[in-house]
Amino acid sequence: MKVMIVTDAWSPQVNGVVRTLSTTRREMQAMGHEVDILSPLEFRTLPCPTYPDIRLSVLAGNAAHKRIREYAPDALHIATEGPLGLAARRYALRNGLPFTTAYHTRFPEYVKARTGIPLAWTYRFLRWFHGPARAVMAPTPAVKTDLEAFGFDNVVLWSRGVDLDVFKVQDSHRLNTEHPIFLYVGRVAVEKNVEAFLKLDLPGSKWVVGDGPALAGLRAQYPDAHYLGVLKQPELAEVYAAADVFVFPSKTDTFGLVLLEAMACGLPVAAYPVTGPIDVLGDSPAGVLHEDLRQACLAALDIDRRTARAHAEKFSWRAATEQFVGHLHPAMPKTAPA
Repeated sequence: MKVMIVTDAWSPQVNGVVRTLSTTRREMQAMGHEVDILSPLEFRTLPCPTYPDIRLSVLAGNAAHKRIREYAPDALHIATEGPLGLAARRYALRNGLPFTTAYHTRFPEYVKARTGIPLAWTYRFLRWFHGPARAVMAPTPAVKTDLEAFGFDNVVLWSRGVDLDVFKVQDSHRLNTEHPIFLYVGRVAVEKNVEAFLKLDLPGSKWVVGDGPALAGLRAQYPDAHYLGVLKQPELAEVYAAADVFVFPSKTDTFGLVLLEAMACGLPVAAYPVTGPIDVLGDSPAGVLHEDLRQACLAALDIDRRTARAHAEKFSWRAATEQFVGHLHPAMPKTAPA
């Protein structure tokens, strides 16, 4: 099957959306499918307001339409609601080409955190954007339920996985500071709530791995913490393996791939009991969910690393990709678009 995935989030960005799509493409190709990625790398871009690391292809409409027409995909998947996603949606509707979409992040909550725009306004836009899709793929049952509560009626599940060969239990001294070591990995942005972690009164030392618009301010405000930039996956695995607790302070993530990566390296999790951590951990003893994040961090110190690894082993990228491909089949057109 020829599949085109249209995304406004792609390398050199480092985030869960990019990792999910790149890994899904790799798994699909291993399954014998042909996958083409339509991304901002092909077009002139402008920096996203309030987040300049994200580049937006704001004038790519005609060129994007030409790319889709020439590739003539059997299935079209629109991964993001940005300029390229809007261009692909417009082309699909004009040409009667069925498509699927995905809900990767809590976009309305992010917009509200950055601009103050009410949630209802952004959810109204999302219902308009995703409404014509054959299926909207959500990462967890909780996110599916949330979207349905906001009026979505075409939501299906598309789970996530972890590379258990890269992220593994190993001896590591990559973080040579006082134990216990509490670690955060991810974008350093307001919606990730990293400050809730950094302001905790915890023994040992704290590390932040990642980059983002809030990094400079947090480094200045919390100079006693230790900071690393964006790391490649093998280096990141060593960092996970050297820490004692993975702290996930976000209250807006839909899934949180870093949770799986950490646990695959034997690192127990401390998080708030919210969507994302609840769906990934469930009732597993591999982490501690508590409204008091400090209490969760301290309790997680008692979790055996083998327990965390065993829970991560339940998540397979191949199974997640088969789920994704299964949702694409109803979207295959009988003939190429005009």
